[in-house]
Amino acid sequence: MGWLRNLFSGRPDRGSRIEMVTQYGESYYAWNGKLYQSDIVRACIRPKTQAIGKIIGKHIRDSGKDIKVNPEPYIKFLLEEPNPYMTGQMLQEKLANQLALNGNAFALIIRDDNGVPQEIYPVPASTAEALYGKDGTLYIKFTFLNGNTNTFAYTDLIHLRRDYYDRDIFGTGQVEALTQIMECIGTLDQGIVKAVKSSGRIRWLLKLPSATRPEDTKKAAKRFAEDYLSTESETMGVAGVSSNAEATQITPHDVVPESELMKEQIDRVYAFFNTNEKIVKSQFTDEEWNAYYEAEVEPVIIQFSNAWTQRLFTRRERGYGNKIVFEAANLQCASLNTKLALQQMVDRGAMTPNEWRATMNLAPLPGGDKPIRRLDTQVVNEKEVIISGKSKGSGKHSAK
Repeated sequence: MGWLRNLFSGRPDRGSRIEMVTQYGESYYAWNGKLYQSDIVRACIRPKTQAIGKIIGKHIRDSGKDIKVNPEPYIKFLLEEPNPYMTGQMLQEKLANQLALNGNAFALIIRDDNGVPQEIYPVPASTAEALYGKDGTLYIKFTFLNGNTNTFAYTDLIHLRRDYYDRDIFGTGQVEALTQIMECIGTLDQGIVKAVKSSGRIRWLLKLPSATRPEDTKKAAKRFAEDYLSTESETMGVAGVSSNAEATQITPHDVVPESELMKEQIDRVYAFFNTNEKIVKSQFTDEEWNAYYEAEVEPVIIQFSNAWTQRLFTRRERGYGNKIVFEAANLQCASLNTKLALQQMVDRGAMTPNEWRATMNLAPLPGGDKPIRRLDTQVVNEKEVIISGKSKGSGKHSAK
């Protein structure tokens, strides 16, 4: 377990960089920028990562005859507590952040001697390189943030990818496409800072006779400021100078970047991350959140389910209906009217009472995991309907 020290000890907190920028062959490298330190970028990805952190992983076994939820306790605990250092929510958020910024996210599966998964750890690497053994087995060589390296079999890694385009193994990094936009925003930010700093520049010009000594000039300027420019001045802001001195007020002209120009650059970042101001500021409606969820969150959840299923179960186990499903409580963001309207789904057995209570942030009830159905929404038995219809028809015929 010496690799744990590479992951969780000796890693410098200062200067840690996780942004992936370019790819050369089958490897990717860390960027020395500060993308995650940008308030705009972090605001763009935070709603998505927090939504992914709220998804709940479940072990489903569908034998074709019945469906069992979390039939194996060790899988249930592995999804809830993947390792001693974090919960399932923290692991999911960390991987979602890495995926959003790097286009790649890795998690290492630790197995016992029998090959049973025991723990899952995120891999905070600065570089990763694909290597192939003599037998064609794929390995990934990681360089950790403290400079140490380690190599793991690809079959022991959960690998999430974004913008999977022109590489066989890795997804495409995000920073390269964002560099130009971030440089523009950085330039505008620096212009605002300089404009604010320049607001404290010279406001008055005091002209004295040329024969005045430099030290006397400084004393005269200081006395002028204390007597007439101080908020505690007894002259109430009225200045008086001698005939051999002249005081002239200088009007500053600060150059501040236009707000529309700044907004255009921020909108470009929003568009890149497929979000908008309402999502970032949590001012969305049900329809707006559902549109964002389907476009950005749901594809990642599907990838989570597929990646966990592929790595935690063998082909034989998957053949018996074992899979990992990540469920999202998307309806918790719905309005109260929308949540109350879901009672129709409960009446028809499409939702269990406890699933509906979860959308209302209420605790589950005993027996609430069983679907219920109103009597007037029973399953139609076609045979009984036909027999009933014939009996009614024969009754009318006999009455005639």
